[in-house]
This record gives sequence, C-alpha cells and structure tokens, in this order.
Amino acid sequence: MVNDLNWAIGGEAGDGIDSTGKIFARALSRAGRHVFTSKDFASRIRGGYTAYKVRTAVERVESVVDRLDILIALTERTIDENLDELKEGSVIIYDGEQTTMADVEVPEGMIGLEIPLNSLAEKAGGAIMRNVVALGAASEVAGFPVEYLDEALVKRFGEKGEAIVSNNREAARLGRDFVREETDYSEEFSLETTDEDYVLLNGDEAIGMAAIAAGCRFYAGYPITPATDIMEYLTGRIEAFGGAVVQAEDELSAINMALGAARAGARAMTATSGPGIDLMSETFGLVATSETPLVIANVMRSGPSTGMPTKQEQGDLNAMLYGGHGEIPRFVLAPTTIGECFDRTVEAFNLAEKYQLPVYLTADLALAVTEQTYSPERFDMESVEIDRGKVVDPDEVEEWLDEKGRFKAHAATEDGVSPRALPGTPDAAHMTTGLEHDELGRRTEEEDVRVEQVQKRQRKVDTARDREDFDYREFGDGDAETLVISWGSNEGAMREALGMLDDRGIDVRFLSVPYIYPRPDLTDEVEAAENVIVVECNATGQFADLIEHDTLTRVQRVTKYTGVRFKADELADEIEGAIAGERAPQEVKR
Repeated sequence: MVNDLNWAIGGEAGDGIDSTGKIFARALSRAGRHVFTSKDFASRIRGGYTAYKVRTAVERVESVVDRLDILIALTERTIDENLDELKEGSVIIYDGEQTTMADVEVPEGMIGLEIPLNSLAEKAGGAIMRNVVALGAASEVAGFPVEYLDEALVKRFGEKGEAIVSNNREAARLGRDFVREETDYSEEFSLETTDEDYVLLNGDEAIGMAAIAAGCRFYAGYPITPATDIMEYLTGRIEAFGGAVVQAEDELSAINMALGAARAGARAMTATSGPGIDLMSETFGLVATSETPLVIANVMRSGPSTGMPTKQEQGDLNAMLYGGHGEIPRFVLAPTTIGECFDRTVEAFNLAEKYQLPVYLTADLALAVTEQTYSPERFDMESVEIDRGKVVDPDEVEEWLDEKGRFKAHAATEDGVSPRALPGTPDAAHMTTGLEHDELGRRTEEEDVRVEQVQKRQRKVDTARDREDFDYREFGDGDAETLVISWGSNEGAMREALGMLDDRGIDVRFLSVPYIYPRPDLTDEVEAAENVIVVECNATGQFADLIEHDTLTRVQRVTKYTGVRFKADELADEIEGAIAGERAPQEVKR
C-alpha cells in the first residue's frame, strides 16, 4: 500500500488548475490524510504554464520532492515541464481527443491513460467539468474512493446550486468508471484513509486567522501578489468582530490608514510584498518615531522591481532590516511554517504594542500559497493572550504628567517604553509629530533632547532582548559536527532532508531561526560545529551575512533563486555536497 503519493495537475493559466487542486487536497484532508501542496503559476490571468502539486501521506509531510506518481496533463507542455519528476511507472492522464494532445508521446516506462475528458464532461452536463472528470480518473488510479470528492465539490460549487454539485459528482464518477471499464490499467496505488480530522490552510490564511484572534480590528491594504490572500481572508470575517477592511488606492495610503487606526487605539495591520515595502518605507519611519504600534506583513516574492510576482524568493531581508532613512528601531519576525504564521502573527501584535514599534511579519510566497494539513487544536483562538503594553488607565495618568499637567507621551523611561494613552483618556491629551520631539511630543532641535529620544527609542529593542524569548528551533542531532541554519519557509524541506541524510549516515544539527531582529546569538553553536551551512532562497546569502557578522566565522552557503522553493531531496544532496567540500565557503548556487 502506497503511503506517500505525489499528484499534480498542469495546464494553462485560466484552466481552473488551482480550484481543481484544492478540491483534491480538501478531499484528501477530509479522508484523514496529511497534505502538502505546491503551486507553479504564471504572472498573468490567462496563458502561461501553471500547475498544482499535492503530496499526501498518512504521516505528516512538510515538503515537496522530486517525484510525481500521477500527473493530469491538460497540455503537452505539462508533460515536458514535469519530465524531471516523472519516473518509471508514473501515470499520465490526458485527453487524446483534444487536437493539441492527439500526438502526445508518453515517455518510455510511464503509463499513459488517454481519457476523453471533454466528452465525458459534456455527458455530465458541460465541458467545463473536464477537470473534475480528470479528478475522478486520478482518484481511481490512486486507489482513492471517489466519494471523498463529494464534500470538497460541495464546498467549491455549493453556492451555485444543487444541480451544479450533482453534475460535478456525476463527472467525477464518469472519470472513475472510464478507468475501470475502458482501460487495462491495473491498480498500483491504494491510499489509506483514517478517521483523523484535519484543517487545510495556507500561510496567508493562518496570518489572517491569527490577526483576528490577536485582536486586530483594522486592516488596510492594496492588492499585491502574494499578500492579497490575507486581505481576502479578513474580508467578511473581521467585520463579525467589530473590525473593518479597507482596500486602499495604493500602498502609501494603506500604511497611513493603518497608522491612523493604530493611533486611534485599534490593533491595526497592513500587508504587502517587496514593491509595497519600498513605497511604505517613509511612513515606516513615522510609525517608529511617533511610537505607534503597527504590524506590517511582508510576503516576499522574486525581485527586484516587479521581478517575478508569482515566484519564490527571500530577497527582502536587508530591506526589512535596514530600509528607511535614518536609524529606525523595529522588529523582524519570520515564521518558519504555516503553523508558525499563526503564532508569530499573534506575537507581532503583542510586540508592537508592548514596545510601541513597527513589526515586520515576513513570510514568503512558498509559505503564503502552500496549503498544509493541521489538527484543528493547533489553532486555539480562545487561548491567545493579548498584551497591550503600557496603556494607561485614567487613574494612572497623573504619574505621567509634567509640572504643568501635560501628558508625557514620549517619556524617557528606563526601559525605553513610554506610557500610551488612547484617545479620550481624561487629562492625557497630547500631540505627536514626525519631527524630532521632546517628551511631550513637541518638535525640538535641542541636542540633549535629540540624543535622549534616540537612545530611548533604541532602548526598546535592548529591553525586548532581555524580556522576550527570541530563540531558534532545533532539530536533528545536537552533537553533530555539521550545523545547518535556515530561516523562513525552508524549515519543512530541511526537516525532511534530515531523515534522508540520516539514511546516508550523515548526522546534522539543524537550527531554524524565526527571529531576524532581534535574533539569537549563535556564536557558541557555530564555534562548536566543524561545518556550518546556511540555507536560504536568495542570490547573495543575506542571512549568511548576518551569521558571519554576528559570529565572525565564515560559513558555507546553499542558496537558490530560481523562483522555485527548495525540495527535501534537493537539500539533502546540497548539504551532502557541502560537507564533502564540493562548495567553497562563499560559493553561490546558481
């Protein structure tokens, strides 16, 4: 019985690839199987190759691998694009009645199933259902009961009426029956089902869900790939909790609206990607100088400029660490899994208010669009703790007034965090300006006040270092001579690579770092290792630079900037090569 199955559908953008993949992924999760998805799509509405891959197993899966067991090819190009992952015994489902597919040559050693998808779909009620016919056929090939598709079909088409749902169910069964009755395919797969109940969600959805749980009540954003799903998740949901979503005219408006809401006392956020971060950088400085708590989600994609909007990259690290004119205290959090997108989002809101600073919550495209299964208990909204920091009550205001009874909103406290009075707090009226200001928020150019305020704002980060747990996550063999360090979405692939390396007799200690600033001091860990390898998706090794800066030790770099995420078996090969000395300390993988 096959436990780990890799399935994909590919075709042209606009062919319903994404919705078809989601239907299958949902059906598998409802059948008690773990799911991990991967998407490849072009930066256009129609045309251009697009694909949706599903890896499924009874045990947890956290990465894609270089193997395809079943491929639904809606175009001939789909086969060409996936040749490297197809293997002997792989099954390719295609519609030979299509003119463009009539001359398809199935590679040697693979199994081609020529199924009249359009004709069967028309029999069920319309050619538009050809992908569902293909799903039924693929389910039969996988040994997966087609009945598990029914609930997913209801979720996808239920709003269109029972007739549409019924037609799609019929289409799936026609695909199944054709494989059973009209082909000589002998079943090679049999997907085990369980009684487990999983939820299926992506990183953007986890961020949106956590924002609501954390008390976010205002979101302003401008649509941009791959951050838009955060806004889409919040829309229609946050209103039920008294919140609001505003689609702004651009990124500048979005961050300024969020800043205004935060000044008014609401927990607020915005989300964007690289180009939007550039546009938001001026207001980012205003957020920090005015000591306004704000969460900015940056969902990274390939850059610079417009780059490749639908491709993976982790190239914004330096921009988030150093972006903006002047010296701006900030926090930079980088979730390493979809589950951590929830945890770090809650933490981002608490940090923003506890230290009255902007927080970059940075995911990347691989986290944003990947869907993965979790137990519902993993996301306990009721247990989320909200810490609003030094918000003063009316009976506390007096201790923060000067000799003239004026509220010191920017008091130079020992920990750097000033009292925060929400609008309407009696006797706590105050002003704040983006110009340098004194404790009362009034503009100033006095040297001693300038120094005092700069040092005060910087002390917040030092205070956070002492009070918060900005630690790494550790996996593998703690005593291994080889140390691998990564950040962001690489964790899942690297964790699976550890098992592959262990099978090869290679012991590895792996540290996954979800905090970029402040970040853990890894000096002792680096000094204890014989080989130190940093894994990331950018060309120059931006995180590796930070490790070298912090530890004064040269590290090896495994980088990828093709626009495609790391795969587990690929990482295992790269790590083994680095250990064997096949890579210079600063060599970049191209």
